[in-house]
Amino acid sequence: MKNIRNFCIIAHIDHGKSTLADRLLDFTGSVTDREKQDQLLDNMDLERERGITIKSHAIQMEYTYEGEQYILNLIDTPGHVDFSYEVSRSIAACEGALLIVDAAQSIQAQTISNLYLALENDLEIIPVLNKIDLPSANPEEVTDDIVDLLGCDPEEVIPASGKTGLGVENILAAIIERIPAPEGNPNEPLQALIFDSVYNPFRGVETYFRVINGSIRKGQSIKFINTGKSYFADEVGTLKLKQVPKQDIKAGDVGYLITGIKDAREVKVGDTITDAKTPTTNAIGGFEDVKPMVFAGIYPVDTEDYEELRASMEKLQLNDASLVFQPESSAALGFGFRCGFLGMLHLEIIQERLEREFDMTVITTVPNVSYHAFTNKNPDDIVIVNNPSDLPEPSTLNRVEEPYIKATIITKSDFVGPVMSLCIEKRGQITNQTYLTTERVELSFDMPLAEIVFDFYDRLKTVSKGYASFDYSPIGMRASKLVRVDILLNGQTVDALSALVHADNAYTIGKKMTEKLKELIPRQQFDIPVQAAIGAKIIARETIKALRKDVTAKCYGGDISRKRKLLEKQKKGKKRMRQVGNVEIPQQAFMAVLKLND
Repeated sequence: MKNIRNFCIIAHIDHGKSTLADRLLDFTGSVTDREKQDQLLDNMDLERERGITIKSHAIQMEYTYEGEQYILNLIDTPGHVDFSYEVSRSIAACEGALLIVDAAQSIQAQTISNLYLALENDLEIIPVLNKIDLPSANPEEVTDDIVDLLGCDPEEVIPASGKTGLGVENILAAIIERIPAPEGNPNEPLQALIFDSVYNPFRGVETYFRVINGSIRKGQSIKFINTGKSYFADEVGTLKLKQVPKQDIKAGDVGYLITGIKDAREVKVGDTITDAKTPTTNAIGGFEDVKPMVFAGIYPVDTEDYEELRASMEKLQLNDASLVFQPESSAALGFGFRCGFLGMLHLEIIQERLEREFDMTVITTVPNVSYHAFTNKNPDDIVIVNNPSDLPEPSTLNRVEEPYIKATIITKSDFVGPVMSLCIEKRGQITNQTYLTTERVELSFDMPLAEIVFDFYDRLKTVSKGYASFDYSPIGMRASKLVRVDILLNGQTVDALSALVHADNAYTIGKKMTEKLKELIPRQQFDIPVQAAIGAKIIARETIKALRKDVTAKCYGGDISRKRKLLEKQKKGKKRMRQVGNVEIPQQAFMAVLKLND
């Protein structure tokens, strides 16, 4: 055990985690020349296309240092705020972390929040100054920033470059010298923490675990404490680039387990694996349940695919434990699921993965957040509103509370004005402003979560020319003046387009929504009124004009009454058609509501 080191790599988006992980794998000889490629651990097409890490990836390396052989278990983590749950799980399986800071961009919001996560778990932090080969790098200045943040010596910061491989040897030496070996007793009953799992269509669920105490053998009878079910360990092994089967895995090490489980619901991330015959008495704690921030409905385009969608979602949830969902139905879209996501990027990625990995074409409704409503009848009972249609009638409503967040924005001092006005427009209140250096400012705001769900992140990048970094944490519920804006098409309410908005913005949003839908809904044979309403009061209206056949074309002269008669006949037909007509809503109409400012 004294020669095992478990560590993860944490950083802000685009600070070079995956590239540095590639260099570590090259240097330790864990990959052959033929297997080499950029972002080697990012094995999803989606990750390669976007250049972001979505999943944490574990891999084992072997390295000889001062004549001794060491086993290094590395977990590469995502940097985006929407995938911070992945980071927290990776941190739970490690004793140390490489904190990577870009020498050109310095410390960003996500650097700080990931650092706090690691410190809460008592991890040994090794600061690495990456990308020092860039012409725009400021190694001295950024080293001072890291020293201020961590309170370490400047000599402890390792200069490196993921591109050229500079400093990789020093990083490996620091991992072995500074990160403590795992603690644990190999003779105690088995106790292992599940930190990830994937679904393999041929072999069932593959579980990734870290052994805390005891050891796990091939053929052993094991038990999952959370679900209480027992299984047979068909295969255990370590995670090299490909899985390497072993006879047993001892305390302190990381590995995978295949038990032939076919039902995705039987494996929970954060669960404890123990021996079925001599089980451990205490489960491993420290795994908080995920709190979704954004809710949206996901519906199959064809209602017959509902069961298939459920199976796909369960397999996806196994791979991404931060996705939560429950069944719901909508008058406009049939049966589907109400899903909770950690943010808008998370929602986009899940939708894309459903389409790519499971061939499911889905319709996503307008995202919103979870509100608390109180009625006049019993003002102390909370009605949880995840869907705008759950909001009680305005006449019975006492008050509505919405979730607030503390937003931390780090930007250049030139962009303080535009960033502030954007946050104030989104109903934010500034609580703090600190100059980290003469060039960089940290702004803190209290903001409603609902306001940042839509286009806040994109607009923040625009007003700051890409130089602002953003991180948030929930601070509780506060009372707000909220109303439900319903959209009516041809007099029928479309529940999937309803939105809960602040009373002051209701008129503007209603007007924009009706204008947008007028452009997107195809014209029919009859006039379609598109209305926005609060309760029974219509606040905005647009009309999609009918496609008309020229019925008077055959009248080339004669009395006007002939033309009138034909037009009256057409008008009656249109009226009858409007009473029975159904309006199809295209998918882009649901998504367009998110981009009202474009």
